[in-house]
This record gives sequence, structure tokens and C-alpha cells, in this order.
Amino acid sequence: MWITDKWRDFEVIDCSGGEKLERWGDYLLVRPDPQAIWRTPRLHPGWKNYSARYNRSNTGGGAWDKRSLPERWQIKYGELTFNIKPMNFKHTGVFPEQGTNWDFAMDAIRGARRPVSVLNLFAYTGGATVACAAAGASVCHVDAARGMVQWAKENAESSGVAERPIRWIVDDCAKFVEREIRRGRRYDAVIMDPPSYGRGPGGEVWKLEDNLWPFMELVSGVLSDDPLFVIVNSYTTGLSPSVLTYMCESIFTKRFGGHSEARELGLPVSESGLCLPCGAACRWVR
Repeated sequence: MWITDKWRDFEVIDCSGGEKLERWGDYLLVRPDPQAIWRTPRLHPGWKNYSARYNRSNTGGGAWDKRSLPERWQIKYGELTFNIKPMNFKHTGVFPEQGTNWDFAMDAIRGARRPVSVLNLFAYTGGATVACAAAGASVCHVDAARGMVQWAKENAESSGVAERPIRWIVDDCAKFVEREIRRGRRYDAVIMDPPSYGRGPGGEVWKLEDNLWPFMELVSGVLSDDPLFVIVNSYTTGLSPSVLTYMCESIFTKRFGGHSEARELGLPVSESGLCLPCGAACRWVR
């Protein structure tokens, strides 16, 4: 498991009964988590004295019960600053477990000692974008949701990288990659965080089980002749790290050499000393 344990402004305090108690800066949030199926005693006072709690509805979706929560606030991860805004379906705009991938990407970019261009696909609110820009890379940030791209711009501004070479693209990721290949534009690294299911701005349907393999094959065509790395994230239940490894080995290693490694992502839990699994990632390096 790759564990993100360098946060100071974020903490998983406890998890039990399908929920987790987290500290986001000065605020305590209780949110659903399908992995936390154990039912250990909830002894921490934050379970009762939370700032906000996301309650699922029996008919789907849910709503926040906000006691003492601002509309937005900021947290830091090293040199990066993120704007937190609780939104529909329990999200806050940051996936803290991705810190280990940000560290990996920043180290790889700085260690390359050459100009590095990064393509960040399904880029959401730009955690990987600001990390790579802070490390000195030029970045192309692509997401189908205009609101998420605007949020990513805010994170870039807060992190002090807004003036770095970042292209902000609102588009269907597959269609954008196809156009980049036709234009002859290439990238030294690709980061992708594909959803289990989604729709593009033109109504394009994305279903991970059907689309991930052809999409990764497509992405291999936008890599430069001297690629640095590819990171593939997955939050889809049932898609194991070994599946991601097989796909990266079959596509990227076959074409460029190098090797792949995939693991679960995890966050330490303060009360138990254990780690909460939070999806998986595969890293291919040349």
C-alpha cells in the first residue's frame, strides 16, 4: 500500500460502521466510506461534536448537516494550498490519499533535470496539476466539467503556480487526446483519474470496464519518445491493483520498455493505527 502520511492539515481520526471522522484544518467532518465496514466503538468525541456530517438518503444522494462550517476554507500539503468546499455526494474537492502520487510526480519531474510536459486527464480540481507545476513542469489540465476546471484554477492561484505554463481545457478527455495526436503534440508524463461512470460535455458516455483499455491504448500515442511516467488511478470497486499493472505492462511497457507497479492507496487512521484503503493506483516509469 502507498500511504500518504505527510498531511498536517488533514487527518483520518477514526472510521467505523461505514463512516469516517476526519479533520480538515480546523473542522471535523463525518463522511460515508464504503470500505469502513467494521463496527469498532466510536470513542472519539468528534463523532458527536462534528462541524458537519454528510447523511445519505435512502432514495439516493444525501445532504450535509452543517453545524459550524464555512462555505470554503483552505488546507495545505507541503508547498501546495487547496480550497475546500463541501459539495454534493460527500466530496470536498480534494482526495487526500493522492498525496503519495503528488510526491512521486514531483520527485520524478525534479529528478529528470530537463523540461517535462505533463498531461493531466480527468483532472478534477487539479491536485496533480498544481503539484506538477510546482515541481517545474508545464501542464495541460483536462476535465469535462467547467466548474471543476475553475476550481483547479483557484487552487493554482492559492498554491502560487497560476503564472506557470498551465493549459486549462474543458473537454471530453478521449476526444482531446485524439486531437492532440493529430496535431503532433506529445507529453513526457500522463496522469489520469478516470471515473467509474461519467458523461462528457457533449453527452459522451464513459464506462470504465468498456472504455479504460482503449483509452489507455490511445494515451500511449500521445507520449513523447522519451516518456517519464504514467499514473493511472482507480476508485472502482473490484478493479484490483494487479489489473492496473497488467494493463500498463501490456500497453506502456510493451511500447516503451520500463516497468509498472500498482498498489492500494491508503491513509493512516489515528485512533487505531491502521490504514484506510482508498482506491488503487498504478505507476509506469521508463
